[in-house]
Parts: sequence; structure tokens; C-alpha cells
Amino acid sequence: MHLLPPLLSAVLNIFAAFVSLLILLAVIVAIVLYVVDRRQHKDAIRHNYPVVGRFRSLFAYLGEFFRQYFFAMDREEMPFNRAERTWIDRASKAEGNTMAFGSTKNLNLPGTALFVNAPFAKLEKEIDEPEPLLIGPYVENPYVPPSYFNISGMSYGAISRPAVLALSRGAKMAKCWMNTGEGGLSPYHLEGGADIVFQMGTAKNGCRNDDSTLNEDKLKKITDNAQVKMVEIKLAQGAKPGKGGLLPGGKVTPEIAEIRGLKVGQPSHAPNRHPEISNTGELLDFISRVRAIAKKPVGFKTVIGSSAWVEELCREINHRGIEHAPDFITIDSADGGTGAAPMPLMDNVGLRISEALPIVDHVLRKHDLRDRIRIIVSGKRITPSAVALVLCSGADFAVTARGFMFALGCIQAMRCNKNTCPTGITTHNEALQAGLDPTEKSHRVAAYCHSVRMEVDMIAHACGVDAARQLSREHVRIVQESGHSVSLEELYPQTPS
Repeated sequence: MHLLPPLLSAVLNIFAAFVSLLILLAVIVAIVLYVVDRRQHKDAIRHNYPVVGRFRSLFAYLGEFFRQYFFAMDREEMPFNRAERTWIDRASKAEGNTMAFGSTKNLNLPGTALFVNAPFAKLEKEIDEPEPLLIGPYVENPYVPPSYFNISGMSYGAISRPAVLALSRGAKMAKCWMNTGEGGLSPYHLEGGADIVFQMGTAKNGCRNDDSTLNEDKLKKITDNAQVKMVEIKLAQGAKPGKGGLLPGGKVTPEIAEIRGLKVGQPSHAPNRHPEISNTGELLDFISRVRAIAKKPVGFKTVIGSSAWVEELCREINHRGIEHAPDFITIDSADGGTGAAPMPLMDNVGLRISEALPIVDHVLRKHDLRDRIRIIVSGKRITPSAVALVLCSGADFAVTARGFMFALGCIQAMRCNKNTCPTGITTHNEALQAGLDPTEKSHRVAAYCHSVRMEVDMIAHACGVDAARQLSREHVRIVQESGHSVSLEELYPQTPS
């Protein structure tokens, strides 16, 4: 007991010395930062307001995180709001997605889709499932996809090994296809046993010569794999129409360099377009060339800018013969794209799906090509209502990348291009990847896909039809500026095919 006051006194002295040292260090740091800020001229705020001016950058950096968790309402965030992310989180865990006390969605906003329920919905015993759609009637190995909802292109390199593995295994369980993205075909795409759509970007990663032209031998080796069902030639994507893909040098590991045909550590800059394709005729020539090698369905992915080029494409197809048509067209939305891209291209170039899809569907029908060419739609189709809407508007299939990223655990940290993804999805930092278990996440991928299809079918049955693909423009109305809704059929009359 007699030792307590001296011991307490010693502890207090040590604590006081420690606090004094911290204050001294803080003063030294403040002086150093003051001198540094006053001597630099790149940042006027820091120069004019040394030390305290640094807090502006800190608050700007932290602002998006505070808004996401504390200030933004459930339906306010961009590009995806909390309500959408929460729905996917629960769907991917196979949890119930029912709500209480009414919708939190503002149904008066222009552009809101309202599905037209039938007076007498379909009973389960009355449902007659239609035959699956065939893609590629003129090829040796056509493809009949079992799912109308599938995984869009995400390259190995842009996303991590465990993320690709989880997607591949989940796609197999859900019986949907998985698009490789433009980064080439990796062993991890194949490991899960899923159907694969091989995407050929402008750099032709995996089947390229050094000048980004096509290496036919490499392409044949890829397409000879039984899991590869189709080839998608990427002309453009929603995030950056008119600009090739970019993979930072820090992500070009020895393995990725080998898969893509690149040099280790060097950034991968894809050309703005395919060197072989500068006009519509050359596009059809290249499709025929690839199809002759692959002997499987071949189509292309693009962002629509106007109907004029689609008209030109259809005229050229009919001039050459229907067998020369692409087997499918994937339309990406101007507001789509998981990858990092320049803001002007991401924000202001290309048409959104709501306008582009009816245009493409109408022009194909006008030229009697709609039954020949399948339409695939990508770009922010992450919820059942979004998928149902594009099926109403004329799509045969819907694909999403970001929806499946959320199923993997993405928190929309907006760090996809910095190799610092906190969930391990878009980083090659093994410490960060450790939190992404491919086995566990594959079940979430499959559950999300099942949930979307189940609820799209639920919408279809409420509208009085047997299956999702039987939805048409008469089954949805779009809210206008006046607050009243107008039938999609009235906005975009559907030409009979």
C-alpha cells in the first residue's frame, strides 16, 4: 500500500513525458509541413493556407465514404444506390427480399418503369415454359443458352484470380454463361466448368500478334475448347466508347502477361478500334473470318450512337446474304461499364439502353433480320425490374458485370483502377485477396443469378405471360414529365418480325 503513491507518481510522470513528446513531434511536423506548403506552388490552397489547407483534400477524399454511409438516402447514390446493393446482398445470400410498409422508390420520376399486371395472373400449374433460343443457326456448333441472365465481361487482370474462380464456379451452378472480358481466356475461367463467351477486344489479348492483329492459330486453340461457346468481338463498351481498354502496369503480373501476350509490368493500352475493321464491310468480313476459325457463333459488342449505322449494317447483310450476319449483337449502355475510363466518355458519349435497344430491335425487324440476330443487353441491369424492362423492350438476353461484383461482396469503394480494392475483387494484392473465398462466394454468385431469374419470372406471371421472354412493350408503361405513364408500345411501336 505504501508503494502505490510513488508508483502512481511514476506512471503519471511517464504519461506526461509521453504527451510532451507527442506535442513536440506534432509541432515539428507542423513546422515541416508549413515550410513544405509555403515553398510549393502546385496547390494554391496549400501555399496560401499552409497545413490547414491540407484538410480540404482529406475531407474531399473522405466525403464519398461519409455520404455513402451517413448522409445519402437509400435511393440517392450513384451509380448504384443502397437499396439496389442491399437487394443484391440479400439475394446472393438466398435471404428473403420482401419489404414492409410500402415502397421507398419515388414512382413519379420520369423514366420510371411500371409493369402492367394482368387481371388474372398465371398459376404455377398453368405455366408453359417456351423453348430456349438458339444462337448461330449457320455454324457447325450453335449455342442454346439455358439462361437469359448471364455474367458480362470482366477480364482476369482487371479482376482477381479468386474473383474469376468464384464467378466461374457460380456460373456453372446457376447454368449461366460467363464472358471472359477482353483480357483473354485464363485457366480460372475454365476451372469452374461454366459455359464461356470469349471476348476479343481491340488488343486481341490471348490471340494477338504484337501489332494487335489476329493470330488465327491462337484463336483456334482457344475456340477448340468445348467450354467456349461463342466469340464476342468488342467494338466498344459503355464506359469508354471509342477508346481501348487500359490495364495499369502494376496489374500486369507474369501470369497475366503470358495469358494476354504482353510484357510484365508494362501498362496494356488497347487500340481505339480493331486494326482490321474500319467500316461495315470489314466488320462483316472479320466476323466471317473468326466464325470460320471458331465454328461457333460470333457476334459483336458496341455502344449505339444512332440508327443510321444499324441501317447500313442491315443493308450490307441483306446484300451479302443472311448467313453473313453476326449471330448476336451485344448493346452496352452509355451509363454502363465496370472499368475505369475518362469522364467525358463515361458521362456523355453514346445512347442509353432505354433508347438504343428499341432502335436496334426496330431496325432489325424492318430489315427482316430480327429472328436471325439475337440481341444481348448490358449496362446496369442488376435488378429483376431492370432485366424485365429490357426483355420488354426487345432483348433476348441480359448480362451484367457489376451485379455479380456486388454478389462477390463489392462495396462500391470506387477503387477498381487503383489495385487497392478492399474486398479483393479488383486487386492483385494477395493480402486483400485473402478475404475473398472462391468457394463461399461462388454460392453467392449462383444465388444472385437464381434470385434475379425467379423475380423476373414473377413479374412475367403477374403480367399474365408464361415466361420472361414473352414480356413485350405492351407489358410496361414509362412515367413521363407530366407524371402520367405511357405504354412503351406507344413510345416505340414494335414492327412485326
